[in-house]
Amino acid sequence: MSGDKASRQKPCHRCKSSSASATSDTSTIHYEKFWLYRHCSSLQQRDRQAQKAGQLFSGLLAMNVVFLGSAFISSMIFNHVAITLADVWILLSILKVLSLCWITYYLLGTSRQPHAVLYRDPHAGPIWIRGSVLLFGSFSILLNVFQIGYSAILIHCKSRVEIVFPSIEIVFICTQAFFLCHHSKDCIQVQHNFTRCGLMLNIATNLLLWLLAVTNDTIHMEIESQLREVEQRFAGNETASCTCPNTTICKVFQKGYILLYPFNTEYCLICCSMLYVMWKNVGRRISHHHVPRVKPRFKLHGVVFGPLLGAIAVIIGICVFMLYQIQATGSAPSREVFVMFYSYYIVLLPLMSVAAVVGTIIHALEKRELDTLKNPTRSLDAILLMGAALGQMAMCYFSIVAIVATDPRDLLNSLILSYAVLLIFQNITQNVFIIDGLHRQPFVAVAEVGHTEQAGQHAVTSELPGEKESTPNIKQEHTQIPPDKEEERKEEQNHEAYDQRRMSVLELGQEIRKVSRSYMHSYSHLNWKRRALKEISFFLVLCNIILWIIPTFGAHPVFENGLEKSFYGYSTWFAIVNFGLPLSVFYRMHSVGGLLEVYITA
Repeated sequence: MSGDKASRQKPCHRCKSSSASATSDTSTIHYEKFWLYRHCSSLQQRDRQAQKAGQLFSGLLAMNVVFLGSAFISSMIFNHVAITLADVWILLSILKVLSLCWITYYLLGTSRQPHAVLYRDPHAGPIWIRGSVLLFGSFSILLNVFQIGYSAILIHCKSRVEIVFPSIEIVFICTQAFFLCHHSKDCIQVQHNFTRCGLMLNIATNLLLWLLAVTNDTIHMEIESQLREVEQRFAGNETASCTCPNTTICKVFQKGYILLYPFNTEYCLICCSMLYVMWKNVGRRISHHHVPRVKPRFKLHGVVFGPLLGAIAVIIGICVFMLYQIQATGSAPSREVFVMFYSYYIVLLPLMSVAAVVGTIIHALEKRELDTLKNPTRSLDAILLMGAALGQMAMCYFSIVAIVATDPRDLLNSLILSYAVLLIFQNITQNVFIIDGLHRQPFVAVAEVGHTEQAGQHAVTSELPGEKESTPNIKQEHTQIPPDKEEERKEEQNHEAYDQRRMSVLELGQEIRKVSRSYMHSYSHLNWKRRALKEISFFLVLCNIILWIIPTFGAHPVFENGLEKSFYGYSTWFAIVNFGLPLSVFYRMHSVGGLLEVYITA
């Protein structure tokens, strides 16, 4: 009886209208269903509630997986006997196998269903981030190859898990890179909850791989064992420890493993960001207002000072980096090398800060409107920029406290203090410039000229058939004309038609020239603003590239200068650096992508 009464209740007017409008698209749109929200009479309201419930359930799944893996990794750090590195590798291997099974099912099953991918997000998975996935994925595969070779040479003192784990990692990286490069734009419309859970499982797996990479000090143990080995050979005291034998191939594997180690952390963070955007796009239906009419392209014409100054910064930075690496690999870095290193940063960071401030002011002076449409990719870019900058800023604040509490008047300490303060200010100003630029609508004057030209061409083509249709009527009127005069009439008609076409083309050219003049007038009015934005963006792109190269390939003065390490202790400062340094490297790489977007849309 209660069920009959409930079925007789009339839904509200809004539910009626929404359900009536939704019935026409039910053949192609698969609305979400969830057992918690089946009582609502409105189809679209039930779809919205089911979407929220599916996101909540999949988020809880990922949170529990991350907490479980974090507990394993923390136990390995604080208790090496109960939980070993091999146990953590086994857990991560299980997660990677489950992720591989879901990716395979998505590629072969879900994405091939009818009406599975009705929409594709034009902002998700841009070319630079897909290229980054392929680049860092290739380096990560090479890293695992070196690790397998290094472990195979030292198989007498290493576990077989150290060979199996990198092998599974290679398969996981290849499959995930293929999946992200081909399906990162998908707005899947079927199997919503299962797809969300699979994406969150992949996100949790990549986060745990990143967490293991930044907390595991195996790489530092390898470096220390290499240094001890050199010292023992100089002292003539050879030992049978688990060190690399005196062979070229073993040295290549060890050096490659140490050099390529940071690329794996970057790969995991990029994959997490792309998977999160896919998770937000599950069940999303994009209207035509979200699709850009014209895609801006990367062009270098008209930009001079930005590439020139950026190239100078890159060349000087490479020279400083090489001098630092020569000193650091030969012996302990000298005081002069640290002074040179920090002096380079103290000169470069204010220039970057001033450029970002000027760019923000130009954004305020521009007449471009803000893009207020829903865009998960842009929202994630802003969150990642702010979150990744926290790693570098945290290390800077710890350095400031250590320097102020010890001896800020020393030359090296004053340089480190200036470096920390300037780096904080540079991160803030650059974040404001990038986020403000990402929320601006692209310049569309070129698109309007293109639409005008297309309209003019359509007008010409619409006029020409009318001329062709008029010729039979003239023929019908003059059917009684002799043949010789009829040929003269045809020639005159052809000349008249040619003159009319020529006049229409000339009129079209005059109209296009008028539009071009108005466009050039508006372009010259905004020329200095657009040119300044492009110069600033390109300069900051090159500067962020060199600031990404230096820490990625092994220059870590924050750990090697000894000041913070002696103040906080080895273990505490090691944990701070392992948390902040990968985030700072990821911040520089992500800033390059954001600045390229600002450059293209300027």
